[in-house]
Amino acid sequence: MNCTETILDVNQVTKPYFVWFEDNWVHDDVLHQHDKAQLVYVESGFQYLTVEGKIYLLPQNHAAWIPPGAVHKTNSHSEKIKLMIMFFEVDKEDPFYHQVNVFSVSPVLREMIKYAEKWSQNIDKNTDEDIFLKALYNEIPNFAADSIQLHISLPEDKRLTKAVKFLNSNYMKDLKMEELSDLSSLSFRSLERIFKKETGLTLSKYQQILRIIKSLELLSANEWTISEIAYQVGYKSLQAYTNSFQSVMQYRPSDFLKNR
Repeated sequence: MNCTETILDVNQVTKPYFVWFEDNWVHDDVLHQHDKAQLVYVESGFQYLTVEGKIYLLPQNHAAWIPPGAVHKTNSHSEKIKLMIMFFEVDKEDPFYHQVNVFSVSPVLREMIKYAEKWSQNIDKNTDEDIFLKALYNEIPNFAADSIQLHISLPEDKRLTKAVKFLNSNYMKDLKMEELSDLSSLSFRSLERIFKKETGLTLSKYQQILRIIKSLELLSANEWTISEIAYQVGYKSLQAYTNSFQSVMQYRPSDFLKNR
């Protein structure tokens, strides 16, 4: 059968594990939640997740673990997106299973996920499926041991709204963060303090994450060279971009392209 999540209520599936793969995935851009945890793997394209007030980017060949009960939604600006999604009943106290994790997918995990496609949208119990997916479930924390924290929190303090909106639209520019004070009617010291309390990031780090996230979109599109992308997102040299990218992602832009 060919289902979408709006037709099939995952909470009604009685199996402990459920597999759902679909080409050109179209997901309702509305907040919702599941009793089961969710593993989202982006095989091609790129996907945004909003989970509990934070926005995460899933580039190609990355996955996100969404804990049970977490309020979330997905959306993508990518023309073509192929998602592989699995749902799991969580029966462990391991903290990993109860927090969001975004991580690059190793070749072994990728092959396991793709193998599980044979059970996509199967609502009937299957012993082989249960054994295989239980093993995958047990190993996910090990596969995600080097998780990247590539997310942006949405600040709730209304005094930050104008400054954040300006930064989101002008991240590629060579900004002096002190200039944002006037937009928030706060001293720069107060602005920086409140912003870090709300997002966990300094303003400069927030700008860096915005640049890297945008560059990952552009890299996934495969339409520009790395040098062209570096300048598009605001870096004055390829080396500066590479260093910044590596400090956030723990690997280089060229490595990202090789692993696609």
